Amino acid sequence: MAKKLTKKTTFLIISALLVGVSVWFWQHPLHQAELAEKRGNRQTASPAASQPPAGAPITKAALSVEVTRPAIVQWPMMLVLNGSIYPWQEALVSAEISGLRIQQVLSDVGAQVSKGQPLVMLADETVKADMQKQLATVEKDKAALAEAKSNADRAREIKDSGALSAQKINEYMIAEQTARANLALSEAELENQKIRLRQTKVVAPDDGVISSRSANLGNVVSSGAELFRLVRQGRVEWRGEVNADQQTALHAGQAVRLSLPGGKAVTGKVRLISPTVDSNTRNALVYVDIPKDSAKPGMYVQGQVDIGQQQGVAVPLSAVTYRDGFAYVFELTAANAQGLRHVTQRKVQTGRTHGEQIELLGGLNSEAQLVLSGGAFLNDGDTVKVVVMTKRGA
Repeated sequence: MAKKLTKKTTFLIISALLVGVSVWFWQHPLHQAELAEKRGNRQTASPAASQPPAGAPITKAALSVEVTRPAIVQWPMMLVLNGSIYPWQEALVSAEISGLRIQQVLSDVGAQVSKGQPLVMLADETVKADMQKQLATVEKDKAALAEAKSNADRAREIKDSGALSAQKINEYMIAEQTARANLALSEAELENQKIRLRQTKVVAPDDGVISSRSANLGNVVSSGAELFRLVRQGRVEWRGEVNADQQTALHAGQAVRLSLPGGKAVTGKVRLISPTVDSNTRNALVYVDIPKDSAKPGMYVQGQVDIGQQQGVAVPLSAVTYRDGFAYVFELTAANAQGLRHVTQRKVQTGRTHGEQIELLGGLNSEAQLVLSGGAFLNDGDTVKVVVMTKRGA
């Protein structure tokens, strides 16, 4: 019994000691200071939770934005035309003689040729034979003329002697004139044969670039049939279509900027404007000289002509937001007591763009304050905070 009481007493003593230690720990000044510090940190982290609102509820801004205004600018006026590239002039190269076979083709498409350069050689055997035949005829007629002249000279010497009748003397004179005429005819025919021989060599009529070829080895040519097509002097031009209203803004000497395929551009100069208007399209052509080798004939390109300046209203491109196929800007209202503003979504009609600006075609006050950027994140009536961004390097 005494042993059991001793164990119970021991347990109670230990329990009392543990309770006493716990009470001493919770009441210790260091522990109380730690709890006070934690409560202070929570209050600092969320002051709104500890401070009840005073008066009206606080409004939060949906976005921080910068402000811009429509600007009155001198807008460049550009006339946009469409057209194609053509050779300045094309020369058709054809044979002047017919019935001869092509013996040699000396040039091909794309070749640079000079005036008088041989392009095709025709078989000239028959022409040479005809010329030799004519040479013999000329020699024969020369001999006939010499005989007739000799007879006529003798007749003139004895004309007054009465040895020959007047009729016979006239016959000798006429024979001399006939022989001289026959010789002249033969010599003319000989010259014709020489021309035909020269025509067996088809040459370039001018400097330029061969754009097409229909001459093939072995073909028998006919007079006037096209063998080559030549871009004279390698010059090309752009022919743009312009309506009757636009013609008044164009004149010779104006610069035209052509946008070529591949992102390239070339500048040309207006040479002339067609004096007539096409009865079907009601358009006229404007002829623009462009540098050699800058474009290929057949290209369809767009041209822009600077025709002066016009006053207009413009805003930065970032101020315009597109939704459902329409353009909008967000106009700012006056600031409230908290310094925040509301935005009003306004539908606008846009025009041309130039650099980082876009033209507004009316419907907006020039003194309106607009959201500079971020319109894609705003809706009509949203509250925003206006900020001023400092440019780097300022």
